[in-house]
Amino acid sequence: MNQNSKIYNWLEVFAIAAWGSLMLKYWLTGKLNLLIHPDYFWLVISGGIGFLSVAGLKAWQLLRQRRILPVRHISLLPPGFSSTLLIVTAIAGLIFTPRVFASQTAMQRGVTDFLAATRSQPQAFHGSVKPEERSLLDWVRTLNVYPEPDAYTGQKVKVQGFAIHPPEFPPNYLLLSRFVITCCAADAYPVGLPVKLTEDRQAYPPDTWLEVEGQMITETLKDKRQLTIQANAAPKKIPEPQNPYEY
Repeated sequence: MNQNSKIYNWLEVFAIAAWGSLMLKYWLTGKLNLLIHPDYFWLVISGGIGFLSVAGLKAWQLLRQRRILPVRHISLLPPGFSSTLLIVTAIAGLIFTPRVFASQTAMQRGVTDFLAATRSQPQAFHGSVKPEERSLLDWVRTLNVYPEPDAYTGQKVKVQGFAIHPPEFPPNYLLLSRFVITCCAADAYPVGLPVKLTEDRQAYPPDTWLEVEGQMITETLKDKRQLTIQANAAPKKIPEPQNPYEY
């Protein structure tokens, strides 16, 4: 085996091992939920273990064999380019932590108080849950089942989410939002509900995580009747949750 072939073979080993390590690193550090729905964790974990096993087996073969006949590949890319690219991207993933989607992304994707038919389905709705025990996503699912906002007037609410400042809202209103993942971060979409504050929203900058307690009212915003949270007092600022997404 010539020197170049040996280098290319070891590059393949490092690339496979790097991606296996990256998958398991996200799982062990609790960051995997920023990228994928928990139902699919097992695929990532088994894939990471599989990659490391393949890398170990290939490394063992390279160390034991003195001479390996070179395998000719038809490729438009220079030899070793794809392996090097995989190693670089894996190292970047090991160094940098994925960022949680925030208000700017939510504004770009469009925050809604309804779930599309291809997204989280109403069967996840549980009518027996007390209003004050519903999460923000529970309220959105409830609206999917029965969308008349007046039906919820006066019901108690206590929810958490991050603040968004829609420019078309009055100064004492903000949008409380959460991202929902159905498969992976690529299909994440924002849901939310308006909040009527007792003060100007500038006290709660965009992306600030809040716990809002109050009761439901119906307000007309953007020429649309919307279920709105009337805050009883100033929302409580909270740390970003360890798991910021809903499922």
